[in-house]
Amino acid sequence: MNLTLHPIPVNEDNTKAEYASEDCQMLLKMWNDYYPQIGFHLPWIGYFVKRDDMIVGTAAFTGPPKNNKVEVSYWTFKQFEGQGISTASCRQLIEIAKKTDPKIAITAKTAPEKNSSTTILEKCGFVFSAIVQDHEIGDAWEWVLPGSGT
Repeated sequence: MNLTLHPIPVNEDNTKAEYASEDCQMLLKMWNDYYPQIGFHLPWIGYFVKRDDMIVGTAAFTGPPKNNKVEVSYWTFKQFEGQGISTASCRQLIEIAKKTDPKIAITAKTAPEKNSSTTILEKCGFVFSAIVQDHEIGDAWEWVLPGSGT
């Protein structure tokens, strides 16, 4: 599977043909609203996930590192779920983070239940760390990649 991450720029032209899907339009709007809050600091941004030339999902850092810690997130568009896209995307985010700052702790949050996202994180080597508060989901499970942040 040839997956690549492509930065989602600030105020990207949403009329491009590759952004025609509702999912892409929603993501462009979301990042246009989110970047003013967190800033646009490469590589700590949102990315479109492309398989060959088709956008199949997104992967992102939820913002630049804080307290030597960065959080990853990912989402595969419904019609492409179950194909390993989020797992591969998560691994690419880990590579970017380690390459950029080998001492940074890499984390993720999920709903507080076993689900496909917890399986993805476990496949990528993350371990459950704690129950934390998240502004979107309330109680959340925090996951940490062992060996990161050392």
